[in-house]
Amino acid sequence: MTHPLPAELAEPHLLSLLTAMGLDVEYVRAEGNTLYFLDEADTEVPVLDMLGGYGSLIFGHNHPEIVAHAQELLAAQVPVHAQFSRRAEAHRTAEAFNQAIRRETGVEEPYYAVFGNSGAEAIEIAMKHAELARRTRLDAITAEIAAHLETARAAVAAGTAELHASTDARLTEYGVDCADPGSFHSVVTALTEANEAAVGRPPLFLALSRAFHGKLTGSVQLTHNPDFRLPFGALAAQARFVPLNDPDALSKVIEAERVPLFDVALVDGAVQVVRRDLPVFAAFVVEPIQGEGGVNPVSAEFAEAIQRECAALECPVVVDEIQSGMGRTGALLASSLIGLRGDYYALAKSLGGGLAKTSVTLFRESVYESAFELMHSSTFAKDAFSTSIAHKVIQMLEADDGRAYRTAAERGARLASKLEEVKAEFPGVVKDVRGKGLFLGFEFHDQAAAVQAVLGAELPPGSFGYLISGYLLIEHRIRVAPTASAVQTLRLEPSIHLTDAEIDRFVAALRDVCTILEERDGQAFRLLFNL
Repeated sequence: MTHPLPAELAEPHLLSLLTAMGLDVEYVRAEGNTLYFLDEADTEVPVLDMLGGYGSLIFGHNHPEIVAHAQELLAAQVPVHAQFSRRAEAHRTAEAFNQAIRRETGVEEPYYAVFGNSGAEAIEIAMKHAELARRTRLDAITAEIAAHLETARAAVAAGTAELHASTDARLTEYGVDCADPGSFHSVVTALTEANEAAVGRPPLFLALSRAFHGKLTGSVQLTHNPDFRLPFGALAAQARFVPLNDPDALSKVIEAERVPLFDVALVDGAVQVVRRDLPVFAAFVVEPIQGEGGVNPVSAEFAEAIQRECAALECPVVVDEIQSGMGRTGALLASSLIGLRGDYYALAKSLGGGLAKTSVTLFRESVYESAFELMHSSTFAKDAFSTSIAHKVIQMLEADDGRAYRTAAERGARLASKLEEVKAEFPGVVKDVRGKGLFLGFEFHDQAAAVQAVLGAELPPGSFGYLISGYLLIEHRIRVAPTASAVQTLRLEPSIHLTDAEIDRFVAALRDVCTILEERDGQAFRLLFNL
């Protein structure tokens, strides 16, 4: 028996949700800040794109300079698949990154590049490297402890050393169960068993509450939203989440996870038990401005606390610039604006210029494990086409003494100023405007009570921001979306070519939405919430 095929085979459930929220539009062309779909008469309908490919379009859709470069590469028949060979364009791209990072941060130490295909993969690369580095450090510590034990054993056997009088008290203090604290052999056995149990513990990562770092097997463990993370919690290393901009909480989380290792020291003929710390945390992964969590900036003070605590732990700081980097905040790296220095940087999205699917993870030379290059590979990463596009994007950002950065800062400041005006006009509707440059969040107060009062119905959980987005698309031909883990917040990430007229058009549409919410217009509500 032949079964009929469903009408839609590419993620049909997602399409049904888009349809319910008025977002099921098929775009057929894109240019600058405009997307186009066809109406029933096959006429193009323009849509102002304030979402910018979720931060992937710092220069807009199909920028002519980037398109021309891509066409030149294709016409020249550059090799896309030439794996396991010298990839000169990848080197040039990494070199361009280093020059820009050095200019912006003052850090002279070079960064080595490992390329990937997506932001989530860049984070996975960082996680894998961080665990390799942690294991390398742990192996060195355990080898050192073994050497100290052997030295002490030889001294005791030769009669030139004995257990320190404090041994019994130390073991009790450290919670080490020892059958005979007066016996060197028994003490060594107890310490060795405790160390073996500690070394066998899986690693942990540090991340922030409301963090989003991807949805792959490893990266989803660093994503705070439990709907994304918990179903896959058994598959990879776990994270401990730290409240944003709370240095005291960071210290407490670190302290709560301390695990001891036990060493011995030979001092004046006495063998003393010494406590050391297991390297528990593989890395602290942090977005300078949280994207999916609601466009929440990390403060300079908290950045300093992260730097201080991680230095004390010898734990690398992985700065996730996937959404905030590549000029969006008025700098190559948003982290540079708050003094946060990364041991690793992860970049993607706008790195591909809106055409290539590419990412890069950068590693500071002093923390880099060269063996990693033989432990991680990708069929599609580091090809001449995508890395050449990435190189072109960096050149465009750096051109004219960084004019693109200044434009992003100026355009973002004007947009933010207009959004603040809307907030001031509708204080009961708009809760906050935040972000930096062209990475802004526009947060509404919870409207559940208003919807219930006007329509006698509740909104489906998590649907508010999407339904607002549907209304703006249907009524105003403007494309936005909420942040996935804070659906009261609209995420705004247009290109640097955003015009005053486009800003004014968007702000007028927001005023329309805010007026409907404030006046609780029942008829408009039905359209607004698609009820």
